[in-house]
Amino acid sequence: MGFNHTDLTSHKFAESRQDFTARDNILYALGLGVGSEPTNAGHLQFVYEKGLRTLPTIGVVLAHPGFWAGIPELGIDWVKMLHVGQGLTIHQPIPTAASVIGRSRIADVIDRGADKGAILFYERDVIDSATGSLMATVRQTLLCRGNGGFSTATGTAPEAPKLPERAPDHISETTTLPQMALLYRLSGDMNPLHADPAVAAKAGFARPILHGLATFGVAGFALISGLLNYDVEKFRSMDVRFTAPVYPGETIRTEFWQKDAETILFRASVTARDKTVLDNGICRIAT
Repeated sequence: MGFNHTDLTSHKFAESRQDFTARDNILYALGLGVGSEPTNAGHLQFVYEKGLRTLPTIGVVLAHPGFWAGIPELGIDWVKMLHVGQGLTIHQPIPTAASVIGRSRIADVIDRGADKGAILFYERDVIDSATGSLMATVRQTLLCRGNGGFSTATGTAPEAPKLPERAPDHISETTTLPQMALLYRLSGDMNPLHADPAVAAKAGFARPILHGLATFGVAGFALISGLLNYDVEKFRSMDVRFTAPVYPGETIRTEFWQKDAETILFRASVTARDKTVLDNGICRIAT
């Protein structure tokens, strides 16, 4: 099967399943650096089984279907594929333990031309297997650099939100642990790029990099702790574009702008290298 819009968007993925526990919840939070203030009740509720609560951003790792981009019939040149954007919508609070089903789909593909590649939009619904209710929808934007030029029509991705030209309303700084990538990979992404210095060097990095989804989670916790007063039930959705990697041990500075009562815009950077690592961020919250 060649790389084309109809074949990709009609592809039927096998359901993925996962049983996650309180231990998985705690490990995910620790992998984001939560618990760096171990006597802070706001931190402790996500890393201690007494009164344990779930960070909504855990939705991005639940019921993942594995390395689906390598399915031969999809025709994706996965070696040249980049994960450039991530989104998450929470439909109901995620419990501290559950059995979940993942139902994946390719929502759309945009051809940018032979020299610019294609943009692929992947989505996954995370469903409570006990009740059949929808917990979360996970979105990924993937740049398939080796698959452009498959269509006679080209297109562009949706326009990203623009940040206000004023000082941010809130700033959060998180110093990541040197071993953060080694912790975070235990939540599912075991890519050696995040652990093996030799693999990182071959990919052109000075040392192993932090997972993009870990940076996503750090920004999510900055939102929850800094603007939502740890009220996870106010978290509705979060979307962002990845622009540069973070090296474990670096400090991530996340800046937030309140657009209206239900919308917060943000970006994150590593100021020591003057690098924006997350851009075009937008969060929806409950009032």
